[in-house]
Amino acid sequence: MSFTPFRGETRRRDFGKMALGGALGAFLAPHASKAAVHPNAPGIKLCAQSDATPSDDQLLFLKQIGAEYVSVQAAPGMRTAEGFLAIKKRYADAGIAVWNIGNSSVHNMPEVTLNLPGRDRKIEDYKQYIRNLGQAGIYYTTYAHMGNGIWSSGRAMVRGASAREFDMASPDRRGVWDGKTWAEPLSHGREFTKEEIWENFTYFIKQVAPVAEENSVRIGIHPDDPPAPVLAGVPRCIFGNFEGYRRALEIAGSPNVGICLCCGTWLEGGKALTGKDPEEMIRYFGAGKIWKIHFRNVSAPLPHFVETFMDDGYYDMYKIMKALADVRFDGIVILDHSPGMVGGNYAQTAYGFAYMRALLKRANA
Repeated sequence: MSFTPFRGETRRRDFGKMALGGALGAFLAPHASKAAVHPNAPGIKLCAQSDATPSDDQLLFLKQIGAEYVSVQAAPGMRTAEGFLAIKKRYADAGIAVWNIGNSSVHNMPEVTLNLPGRDRKIEDYKQYIRNLGQAGIYYTTYAHMGNGIWSSGRAMVRGASAREFDMASPDRRGVWDGKTWAEPLSHGREFTKEEIWENFTYFIKQVAPVAEENSVRIGIHPDDPPAPVLAGVPRCIFGNFEGYRRALEIAGSPNVGICLCCGTWLEGGKALTGKDPEEMIRYFGAGKIWKIHFRNVSAPLPHFVETFMDDGYYDMYKIMKALADVRFDGIVILDHSPGMVGGNYAQTAYGFAYMRALLKRANA
């Protein structure tokens, strides 16, 4: 069986005491009487991406690197509460907790982002996915609001390793998601307005947030990758910058809607586009709204970047881990988009996990 690439405290901080600098305190106040968000055990949790049906060797490897948490993708036949429970049990028997079970068919839905035919059906599918997670005792999921996928322009070599590259000037740039591909000039035959993207997000989140609350499931929203202002006629105006996130969380108005901060994606934009660097995002939103960290680095901000090793990019990754420790983050930190290495996915994961563990020990010290 092949090994899927791993993607890669103390008490929870009182949200009302965090330095949120503005109206963020209002996110939780209107929901004091609603179902409580499922509490996390204290402490920063290093997590690995793994298979839904791991082999004995995979489980042994996870034990050897000290991974106590995993995030997995469920195949179509396992996207039920019963399937999720079976995944949990397989890992629990090995002493490992499943933090998140993804469903790629509803993780990122152009039908929802762009109000395409089938939108309401997709929203109903997403609601059922949330219910299945809650029934299985999985209390977190990541959502992405991109209309035309994750964009790349090819591969580049980093210290002899193959890594994703994106260059705005390349004629080969393409967006890809769940088996579909989009290209310039217009991925869906027309230009969309920022107002449309905002209206479509509002339509979606107002329906799914109550279901998330009823089932104690957190929804962490992933940044647009890359966070270019517009790609192929689709604005990336909400989850490509700080102000977009701040406004979106206010619209959601739910204790169960927050952030999956993909640090690599955020660094792709750079502070000029995003408005705040990863450390500043963490210190502003805190553990009350940031629940998952994708831990990766890139060579430079747009217009051209390469996903690189964590010690080889332009950002000091220790600043991220130190900020997480300071705000008493109690979610997961997970590897993401690692460059290929000799030895395959085991080598990628061992390198990345050791690097994260070293930074965490330094931050806690």
